[in-house]
Amino acid sequence: MRQHLRVLSLLAAAMLVLVACAGGDAVTTTAPTTDTTAAPTDTTETTEATTETTAGATTTSGAVAACDSSVGLVFDIGGRGDQSFNDSAAAGLERAADEMGITFTEASPNDDGSNRAELLQLAADASDIVLAIGFLFEGDAAAVGAENPEVSFAVVDSPMLDFTDNPEGVPYGDNIAGLVFSEEQGSFLVGAAAALKSTTGTIGFIGGVSGVGGLIEKFEAGYQAGAMAVNPDIEILSEYITAAPDFDGFNAPDRAREIALAMYDGGADIVYHAAGGSGAGLFEAASVASDTSGSKVWAIGVDSDQYNTADPAVQEFILTSMLKRVDVAVFEAIRAQCEGTFTAGPTAYDLSVDGVGYSTSGGFVDDITDQLEDFKAQIVSGDIVVPTEPS
Repeated sequence: MRQHLRVLSLLAAAMLVLVACAGGDAVTTTAPTTDTTAAPTDTTETTEATTETTAGATTTSGAVAACDSSVGLVFDIGGRGDQSFNDSAAAGLERAADEMGITFTEASPNDDGSNRAELLQLAADASDIVLAIGFLFEGDAAAVGAENPEVSFAVVDSPMLDFTDNPEGVPYGDNIAGLVFSEEQGSFLVGAAAALKSTTGTIGFIGGVSGVGGLIEKFEAGYQAGAMAVNPDIEILSEYITAAPDFDGFNAPDRAREIALAMYDGGADIVYHAAGGSGAGLFEAASVASDTSGSKVWAIGVDSDQYNTADPAVQEFILTSMLKRVDVAVFEAIRAQCEGTFTAGPTAYDLSVDGVGYSTSGGFVDDITDQLEDFKAQIVSGDIVVPTEPS
């Protein structure tokens, strides 16, 4: 069954290609469920509850009922294979197919994103719910969602609230949801990890694109705050690959490599990226700099556990990754559609529900996990309020 679904998905994606930040009081917080991929289910069966443990936190999923809903997913620019943001969304989609038996189609926009609205409409024509992966879909999803009130829409990284006539914002429509994350909280933890592990007292941050509603700046702000909570005198080098409206910074590994090498040459021994597919360049730079200098330097990944997705040749240089559970958000949106509990407006994923966090793959932060968990507890309790704007 799964193989058949994948064939359908690939065919639909090919057809589609051929044709072609948050506020307000209406925020729902949801606890994520495990991202363990189960075996394909028969449409008459229900899967058992499963558990997952990541960085000291355990989440448990309830039984998932079989579902015959159709799902259309439109990736951010670059599509599958970015080893980060898009691949995390794909994992959530595939999990829904495995555990609930949904059918799906997927597509990726042009390099300039000019056909986003067209792809959303094509997906809506064949789907019960359409998932748009990235804040750049906000305007198009609001418009296409309004034209297709019988179809549910969910957009990652946008609250999908209209502030035109209401300062607190109202959902664009009863069928339009936003999936938002507290990236600054997860970034605080990897910033603390960087400061705890740094031997030079200098660390770095590479952002993909600046000036996109403050989204990537949230990563930088949290990273700075976490590092300075450990060492107030730490030096933090920061650089963005491009500035909006040039979004090539999310898919420019060569440029990320150059920036990272300069940071390592400048004394940084750990560099964190929030730059999507460009992160591969950072990992390569960490390997090169380590070999050249004879002293090991580190990289920190983002969104997915990049120790598990990056080239095996660079795994040993990935200290940890800031986990942004896009996979969970995608799965839960589909599940809500199947269960008839889909809710318009923003749903928030923060540290209190393990919607963000850090990875422990490789064992490189095992010696500081207790300290990181203490910081996490202080953030969840409100004793630490993480800034969303860089200092």
